[in-house]
Amino acid sequence: MGNKEFIELCIKSVVDYFNEHADKTDNKHITNEDVFVVWSCKALQNNKALLSTTVSDGMYYECTFNGDKKQLYLDAYKKWENKCIEVQ
Repeated sequence: MGNKEFIELCIKSVVDYFNEHADKTDNKHITNEDVFVVWSCKALQNNKALLSTTVSDGMYYECTFNGDKKQLYLDAYKKWENKCIEVQ
């Protein structure tokens, strides 16, 4: 799978996931234009990408494509805290 096809699949997967899991009372529906790639990488036949949306819900998404099995894995995460830890 090429990078362009992988990114398109990731974006579609995030849109589908969000629209299926969003709180119905929020009346929020996103499209491909609401999803952006933060980082992506290809290693051999595998791909990985981190994505987010324009919705300020603290969620981010990790897509991993297993080229051997032709499977895409989608992980959805919620950011709970951003804490600075001083190291001496």
